[in-house]
Amino acid sequence: MADNAAAGPTDQERERSEAPKSVTIAYIAETAGVSVPTVSKVLNGKSGVSADTRARVEELIERYGYRKPGSQRSKVVELVFRELKDMWAVEIIRGVERVARQHRVGVMVSEFGLHDGAAPAWEDTVSRRPNCVLSVAQLSEAERAQLTAKGIPFVVLDPIVELPDDVPYVGATNWSGGRAATRHLTELGHRRIAMISGPEGQLCCAARLDGYRSALGAAGLAVDPELVVHTALTREDGCDAARALLARPERPTAIFTANDLQALGVYQAARDAGLRIPDDLSVVGFDDLPVVAWVDPPLTTVHQPLTEMAVAATELALTLGRGERAPQAGLELATTLTVRGSTAPPKS
Repeated sequence: MADNAAAGPTDQERERSEAPKSVTIAYIAETAGVSVPTVSKVLNGKSGVSADTRARVEELIERYGYRKPGSQRSKVVELVFRELKDMWAVEIIRGVERVARQHRVGVMVSEFGLHDGAAPAWEDTVSRRPNCVLSVAQLSEAERAQLTAKGIPFVVLDPIVELPDDVPYVGATNWSGGRAATRHLTELGHRRIAMISGPEGQLCCAARLDGYRSALGAAGLAVDPELVVHTALTREDGCDAARALLARPERPTAIFTANDLQALGVYQAARDAGLRIPDDLSVVGFDDLPVVAWVDPPLTTVHQPLTEMAVAATELALTLGRGERAPQAGLELATTLTVRGSTAPPKS
């Protein structure tokens, strides 16, 4: 049976040989048993096509190697944010721009909002056929499938959820950063150390919280659930969480936050409570945004190399955009503790 199968052409080979030398959109439509406008919708990533029809048309497009006129990918890196609203994003854009200038490609920045699904903005990205897509924080399974079907490479920067093993990403060593921040506080002599973490379920925040727990355990300290708060990664929410912690009968002598914005909120809450940093309360943040070196006192924080992460992610995306194999699917850059004026030993 194996010899007979090898002797003759496969069905796919026969179909390819019988196809016209120049495959047209009309030929794809006729072969799929659909209209030309339906094939056009599939090619342009538009909605209004059933999943079965889309799969059948895409399979034929792939089989015959059809590309619509002018469908070559543009020399543009599309940088996709879910939210584009704070200093954290600026550091990422800086890194992407640095690499783009070196490679003489353009950068397009898009903001899609906090939802998954086939939003019109995402369909516009697919129809633009960028050289590659760099997505900050997340890409839904449907979005990854849509990009893959169109042959558009992508990289996830700073993922917030677990990704399949074959999805390329660049992140940071969040666990070791959380551990280093908390160890710094225990070595100063703090014993009541609170943690203002991010939303539950976010991968990076969970890793920072696990690092906090590990450092407490290494210092022989139990984790007090009353001193761990989950909230949004904003200054306002950090302030509200800190107010609640500082109002406790036995308030913490130190607070570690999941990001610098929350830490700035802790500064406000401490001022409102009449507490001085670091005399009455030590504070450690995470990210090392440029602004935190200029607050009073300058913030001790975990340096997350955001610009370098963006550089690495853009280089990886462009490598995939050239059709080259990536040296590795995932990359995590090291975090380091930057000690400034917001931490000191607790009052005896």
